[in-house]
Amino acid sequence: MKYFSGVVLFCVITLFAAAQSKDEKAVRDVLQLQTTAWNNGNIDAFMQSYWKNDSLLFVGKSGPTYGWQNTLEGYKKRYPDTTAMGKLQFTLLQVKPLGSEYYFVLGKFHLQRTIGDLSGIFTLLFRKVNGKWVIISDHTSAS
Repeated sequence: MKYFSGVVLFCVITLFAAAQSKDEKAVRDVLQLQTTAWNNGNIDAFMQSYWKNDSLLFVGKSGPTYGWQNTLEGYKKRYPDTTAMGKLQFTLLQVKPLGSEYYFVLGKFHLQRTIGDLSGIFTLLFRKVNGKWVIISDHTSAS
């Protein structure tokens, strides 16, 4: 019976690890899609990774912004053209599951721009909504 229990436990742990790996890859893929969209000068595509909800929270130097539309408008105001946007690079420092529905991401960003580079740090909270990983909270600080 001990052997059987051990096999069952091993299978459960293996399945859980596989699910985590699949979810972590999906979260990392979202960030890669964001990078590609940004570097193509497409803020609308970049924003598809965010939760389309009035409860979306974005925190930047101006304080909190609530809602998908308000966040989109803020990005477009701060980055009106590809010169302001530059080329984005993320460095992920931590990608951590917080249960089956949430992921926490800590990272650095760097914008290489002809008008002066911009870099900083961010924390993201992802949630799985209708089978899709979306950002529900973003705190970004430029240095």
